[in-house]
Amino acid sequence: MEQLAEKEIRASFVNCSKGEAGRINLPRSLPETPWDELDFLGWRDPGAPDRSYLVTGYQGVLTGITLRVPTGIRRSLTRTNICSFCATSHAGSGVALLTARKSGPAGRQGNSVGAYVCADLACSLYVRGRKKSQLIERYVENLTVEEQVERMVANVGLFLDRVHLQGEGEGY
Repeated sequence: MEQLAEKEIRASFVNCSKGEAGRINLPRSLPETPWDELDFLGWRDPGAPDRSYLVTGYQGVLTGITLRVPTGIRRSLTRTNICSFCATSHAGSGVALLTARKSGPAGRQGNSVGAYVCADLACSLYVRGRKKSQLIERYVENLTVEEQVERMVANVGLFLDRVHLQGEGEGY
């Protein structure tokens, strides 16, 4: 992923208003972000633990979505959950149901979609072995790292297909 500026990130959001996008807390570590190891930029809002954000190239356009994380859900450390983007397994609360309001009229009517995803949105780093899941080793796959990255990017694209409805106008 190429390095992004704050202005580009804020302008990319398709499922919130421009005012909401202007109030998003960007990652404090944005200047130190390992851009060459990311396929999408994802982060949790430290000031609002129920909010997350994802920004990536989607159909040739930089696209950002706001995500909500349900609060108060307790997970057992003896159970394993698998991220639907990168197929990394996590114990406890390492995977969270992230929901995104749809873009356009469907989103204004309150429609949303969800996926079980790495709670820290560090899928790119897990796939490349730069970050390890707590308590659980990543499954050994027959796919190369490049093939795993392709699968993850495709899974993110499928999720964005469900969020960003084609033909219903740009933005919220």
